Amino acid sequence: MTVNIDPLDAGHSGDGELDGGRPVLDIDHLQVTFATDGGPVHAVKDVSLEVRKGEVLAIVGESGSGKTVTAKTILGLLPETASSSGAVVINGADVISVSAARLRQIRGRDVAMVFQEPSTALNPVFTVGWQIAEGIRAHAGRESGKRVSAKEAKSRAIEALRKVGIPDPEHRVNYYPQQFSGGQKQRVVIAAALALNPGLIVADEPTTALDVTVQAEILELLRDLRDKYGTSIVLITHNMGVVADLADRVVVMYQGDVVEEAPARTLFAEPRQDYTRKLLAAVPHLGHNSASEGLTSRAHQDEDVLVEANNLTIEYPGRLGTPAFKAVDRVSFTLSRGEVFGLVGESGSGKTTIGRAIAGLNRTTGGSLKVLGYEMLNLRERTFKPLRKDIGFVFQDPAASFNPQLTIGECIAEPMVIHTRPSPAQVRKRVGELLESVQLPASYAARYPHELSGGQRQRASLARALSLNPRLLIADEPTSALDVSVQAKVLELFKDIQQEFEFACLFISHDLAVVDILSSWVGVLYKGRLVEQGIGSHIMGNPQHDYTKRLIASLPVPDPEEQARRREQHRALLGI
Repeated sequence: MTVNIDPLDAGHSGDGELDGGRPVLDIDHLQVTFATDGGPVHAVKDVSLEVRKGEVLAIVGESGSGKTVTAKTILGLLPETASSSGAVVINGADVISVSAARLRQIRGRDVAMVFQEPSTALNPVFTVGWQIAEGIRAHAGRESGKRVSAKEAKSRAIEALRKVGIPDPEHRVNYYPQQFSGGQKQRVVIAAALALNPGLIVADEPTTALDVTVQAEILELLRDLRDKYGTSIVLITHNMGVVADLADRVVVMYQGDVVEEAPARTLFAEPRQDYTRKLLAAVPHLGHNSASEGLTSRAHQDEDVLVEANNLTIEYPGRLGTPAFKAVDRVSFTLSRGEVFGLVGESGSGKTTIGRAIAGLNRTTGGSLKVLGYEMLNLRERTFKPLRKDIGFVFQDPAASFNPQLTIGECIAEPMVIHTRPSPAQVRKRVGELLESVQLPASYAARYPHELSGGQRQRASLARALSLNPRLLIADEPTSALDVSVQAKVLELFKDIQQEFEFACLFISHDLAVVDILSSWVGVLYKGRLVEQGIGSHIMGNPQHDYTKRLIASLPVPDPEEQARRREQHRALLGI
């Protein structure tokens, strides 16, 4: 497939030029169909695209658009229920028609994959060095005809870790995956992909589960690989800020079809298709539609305060003589009726620990935490239990928080059955009302969690949290795993319901743009300390603490030109 590219858009943001020769990847009229009990499902329909040396091609679209199926086809990773036609050519070899032995040679040497969740991609019972070396010995030995020694394979694994910025790789090559942070684990996965110097990397949502600061580091790493080594990258993502930051060209997919393809700057500036325009319009943008716009003060009466923390401290006891870990360190804040308080920070900053402490799921160890007038420092479940009905909790992953053996209606009704013991008729009526309030048909009560999409499950999770008309709601990263269009709908729904029911909400997130849309008051956590809090628009527009400045600068925005400027500002803050 040949794509006409404006010469001004042809190069990437690095120093090199895109290779004008044969494409590293050439997909021609690809079709993929899955056999199911309900009949064939056409996941990919006549897709054609190509990637050249040193180019980053982003494939974007909602869940079910076919982007991940396309990515898996590139490495021959489709299940037995899938059938494919067309051609997927990597360096002259068609992945679809080659033998299994030839396909094993192509994987790792010519193309490698970086998966979305590094914790599941890495085996917890082997060191990261052993896992990287395993791939080196399997591929390099097969190609050269002689065995690669364990010493040589380990040396190459150390070099791969060094290439992706893992500190002290000679020592940490012997670490197990659980000894690394989330961002470092993703670097290890990228190191494993780079071990045999493939010309093409397929990265499937490589930053979805990462904080914005760690995400910025991974994007910088991928950019360096492209610029220094000429590595081509196929980037699968629903984060349009990531696309603006990294991609040279963008392919937009919808229901298995390519609906638009263009250089990144052209696509963001002048999208041709309605679907692309809707996709871009759904992206939250810092400073746009801010919930705190126009606010000059935080007005509430003392009697409206539902949560009050004064020098709150939460420690986890050490093990085998190690000191206790202080997850929350002398944090003070209030949360009032009808208010949305956005709590932001990196993983490990203490924000989820605070949310769970408010719900009585974590014990406090110092200071004071009053929830609905109840002091949580010496929590006794018997005396706190009557207050639980006034607290709702929306979890990050509704698929994990729902019982798969219960219907959606039974899951939503569970809090009511425990606390109020209503009649079956009352349950049916209330569940129907709750489903309709979150814009789901009442008939969905009979479905099981796996029969709903991610956005539908998150709406059902919100319905369950509202089942007892709580005065206080805790929402822990409720939109982080959703596509931008689904996220926009859930956020709009959340905003409307909060205004209707006037519950207080602690909204926990690492996405500052989402927090800005919902929260009038924002607090920034860093290593257990609340380093800054205030009116949301003031925090986002004029941050005072260095960490807040870095956090905001790390957030990619859906505009390639603006993002290029922000990237330079971020580098300046880090002293790069």
